[in-house]
Amino acid sequence: MDDITRPEHLRSQYDTDDKLATRTSVWQPTDDGRDPSNEAFKAIDRAMTGDSDVLEVGCGTGAMAERIAALPGVTLVAIDWSDAFVELARARGVDARQGDVCYLPFEDDSFDVVYAGWMLYHVRDLDRALAEVRRVLRPGGTFVAVTNGDDHLGDLRRETGGRRMVLNFSSENGEFTLGRRFSDVRRQDLETRAVFVDREQAQAYLDTLDEGLVMPDFEGPRTYTGHVTVFEAR
Repeated sequence: MDDITRPEHLRSQYDTDDKLATRTSVWQPTDDGRDPSNEAFKAIDRAMTGDSDVLEVGCGTGAMAERIAALPGVTLVAIDWSDAFVELARARGVDARQGDVCYLPFEDDSFDVVYAGWMLYHVRDLDRALAEVRRVLRPGGTFVAVTNGDDHLGDLRRETGGRRMVLNFSSENGEFTLGRRFSDVRRQDLETRAVFVDREQAQAYLDTLDEGLVMPDFEGPRTYTGHVTVFEAR
């Protein structure tokens, strides 16, 4: 499996939004209707009291940033490593800037909330990134982070000749990792579903991973299990 923290990997995955859009399109909420993005949004909303400054790191296309910025009293800044994603976020009206979570261009104690959705496992120097998040958060501020579990889509990966994807920031190690910088870490674990209507859609998803995985023939639809955790750290 490719090292997903390598710059070459990030460029191949995020120079455009095509691969991300293909992957996002297949995901469905948990059986009881909980969606990880919505649960993260609720956590962000809970963390704010009155007017609040919010930073999103790794904003992608800006979909979540746009939602956050629409909350009353919010001043939001978003950064992303990808220039293409910064432009897409700006097209949504988001104050988006090119930036690196390991070298945040903000003063100490600048934000009430920092959000990182499905991006910390791409960070090579995770300890430095979390130190930067802690630095720019105000006392009492909240860091909301979403990540996948190591067995996320494990049944699909095994069926197609792949291996378990062990992440440097995952459901399994995220609580411990955040606990090195934050005294209060809470979690919500969600079992989501990837639904493929046919083999062609499943193969298109696998092709975005650039791992050479091949989907066996099947008659759809077919559902595979995802494992996601929303962390709230203070």
